[in-house]
Amino acid sequence: MIEKKEIDRLEHTAIKLRKRLLEVVYNAKAGHIGGGLSSLNMLTALYFHTLNIDPQQPQKENRDRFIMSKGHCVEALYCTLEGRGFIAPELLDTYGKYGTSLAGHPTVKTTGVEVNTGALGHGLSIGVGLSIAAKMDKKDYKTYVLMGDGEQGEGSIYEAAMSASHYKLDNLVAIIDRNGLQISDTTENVMSLEPIDERWTAFGWDVVEVDGDDMGSIVQVLDNIDFENKKPHLIISKTTKGKGISCMENILKWHHGVPNESEYTQSIAELEACINNYQTI
Repeated sequence: MIEKKEIDRLEHTAIKLRKRLLEVVYNAKAGHIGGGLSSLNMLTALYFHTLNIDPQQPQKENRDRFIMSKGHCVEALYCTLEGRGFIAPELLDTYGKYGTSLAGHPTVKTTGVEVNTGALGHGLSIGVGLSIAAKMDKKDYKTYVLMGDGEQGEGSIYEAAMSASHYKLDNLVAIIDRNGLQISDTTENVMSLEPIDERWTAFGWDVVEVDGDDMGSIVQVLDNIDFENKKPHLIISKTTKGKGISCMENILKWHHGVPNESEYTQSIAELEACINNYQTI
């Protein structure tokens, strides 16, 4: 049983990362903030609790691998990498500025990024390859792939899903950030996905659904993955687009919106109040 103190620490960290994400997108005048906010609880749980990683040895041989398949939400990944000590604040402050090394999608030029992503549907295939490599080399590392729910319309995902099941890749964890909105509409209006759980179970995956807005539930699911059951693992993380900022929650336009000055000021104040609340606990 995970201690409440640990959950509070992770929740506090996630709120601070939300504030940093807001600052980064506002200063860059670009970014996919809605899906970044919805995925930050999962990113926080992974990077600050679950993953076997070391910012002092970013290429250590047996590190766990993380792939941000929904690469358009790179700002959330950058903030997480900064918070975990992989990249410096001074570097992240250059995002959106001329000459920066930080691209609008993840690239291996950034310390802590395993593979280039952004062309939707490719991340899981790469994750399958890394997981097969770990099995062949008899390595213990695990591979985690975070996908968007709008991304589920890409056919390559299902080729990868079949391969992962065929090769019994129980060292692979795929996660769907199920916030229900994509760039143009709800996912169900664009290309219906339900029942996701039955679809992936039919592919031979070990499937679990979690409240992705609840840190305790996320950590419990991550801590209880059976890495010896001969099945790849799928976590359907049910989240809120724009999570943590009231004017953005579950609103389609924030898929890639940039707040104006008044929205920014209001949202910063809202997040700072939450941060201060945790500091008094």
